[in-house]
Amino acid sequence: MLAAVAQSPLAAALPAPSIEYRLLAPMLIVFGVAVVSVLVEAFAPRRSRYLIQLILGLGGMGVALGAVIGLRGSRATAAVGAVAVDGVTLFLQGAILVVSILGLLFIAERRADRVPMYREGPGTWSLTAARGVDAFTPQAASMPGSSDEIAAMRAGISTTEVFPLTLFAVAGLLLFPASNDLLTMFIALEVLSLPLYLLCGLARRRRLLSQEAALKYFLLGAFSSAFFLYGMALLYGYAGTVRFSGIAEAVTRDTGRSHTLAVLGVAMLAVGLLFKIGAVPFQSWVPDVYQGAPTPVTAFMAAATKIAAVGALLRVLYVAVPDLRNDWRPVLAAVAIATMIAGAVLAITQTDMKRMLAYSSIAHAGFILTALVAANDSGVSAVLFYLAVYGLGTLGAFAVVSLVRDDNGDEATALSAWAGLGRRSPWLASIFALFLLSFAGIPLTGGFMAKFAVFEAASSGGAAALVIVGVICSAIAAFFYVRVIVLMFFTDSPATPPVLVFPTLTTTVVALTAAATLVLGVFPQPLLDLADQAATFAR
Repeated sequence: MLAAVAQSPLAAALPAPSIEYRLLAPMLIVFGVAVVSVLVEAFAPRRSRYLIQLILGLGGMGVALGAVIGLRGSRATAAVGAVAVDGVTLFLQGAILVVSILGLLFIAERRADRVPMYREGPGTWSLTAARGVDAFTPQAASMPGSSDEIAAMRAGISTTEVFPLTLFAVAGLLLFPASNDLLTMFIALEVLSLPLYLLCGLARRRRLLSQEAALKYFLLGAFSSAFFLYGMALLYGYAGTVRFSGIAEAVTRDTGRSHTLAVLGVAMLAVGLLFKIGAVPFQSWVPDVYQGAPTPVTAFMAAATKIAAVGALLRVLYVAVPDLRNDWRPVLAAVAIATMIAGAVLAITQTDMKRMLAYSSIAHAGFILTALVAANDSGVSAVLFYLAVYGLGTLGAFAVVSLVRDDNGDEATALSAWAGLGRRSPWLASIFALFLLSFAGIPLTGGFMAKFAVFEAASSGGAAALVIVGVICSAIAAFFYVRVIVLMFFTDSPATPPVLVFPTLTTTVVALTAAATLVLGVFPQPLLDLADQAATFAR
């Protein structure tokens, strides 16, 4: 007996998994650069960290974008089927990387803010601090307004930890829409979320508001992640697998027309995904977090996170449960209607620019969901085009907001402070008006073509009621966009007008996003064709 036990294997031999490194290259590059960035933060001299981190971040994401372009036309799964590399994945990863490169430039800005020059004694002033600082607190572990934080500010200490945090968030964002099973998707969700929770609480100015935003985002994000996990458990119990193709096969095999467990699982998953998208009724965090977070983080989060989250929702609905479309389409249509109405109506009542853009973001989430309800290829391509246009325009709009400051150096986000801006800086006001008109869907802007695409897709998919509601909400949204334009060009300036700053990196971001918004409105066909070609899924 002992001899027999000795000869029998105690465990089955596990075959080594096949890792397709070429298909995973964009994500692996960003993950690798993020790890190197952490090592730089640990070992590089403080004086040289900023430049090294900036070069690493921009270089790494630039190489990853090149890898995405090199994979065009691919349609396969990788990492034992855990990751899908197809047209939708590559288009969304390209959009995320473009937005992230511009967002990193915005995050790296150090000349938009100035701190007072103190010369009371040694260690209380530095040339670095006098030249300008970034948007992040010099010592996040200190209490807001404490002596330690003030001393760190006077010494010109820079919080370069934001670079590895941003890179890890970008890596999670790249994996999120590429996930081909629920476990990988949950890991991506946490990888992208945790750095964002930290980044939201690192504002140099209005620290308490920033920390409040981070706490709200963390608590509500953890709550939504729990729903996602519960939905994953329900779907695993229903299908016996977390693989999207396996779930789809289980739904197809279930001929008893009783998909209760699957429908409940999809509903729970949708809570986690719609939270990241900012759709009603999971939008309550958006205005507070967008207002309280550092504006570069707000811009990055508003653009890149929505692109990745919508991509993940696309993959769940179109790959995992396409046969349940009769169950999820009516619910998603109701969510889209509520989201468009809530975003458009509540934006009218706002007196803060960042909160107004936050509610505008909620309304745009409803427009995007309108195309998802179509459940056809034209809906997928319309969503892809809309996400690209929306991401660039949102990043540019928040970048403009950071250029308008009051006498204390804080961002002048009150709408009253923007009165007469067109007379003092016609170009800046005109560019911001361009972004607002694009959000409103005015012709010759990228936003018009994006809305036309999603409404056309919804109409072809039999969702004409959604198109009607969308057009009405677009008209309501145009009211508060035009109100800001009238305020800038046809209203007298306040007694103490805000100060306008024009730092190099932020101005570059504004110029590039404005040019893209205009070009995509006049010559949208190349990107529309690319979106049409990319509307394919690997199963």
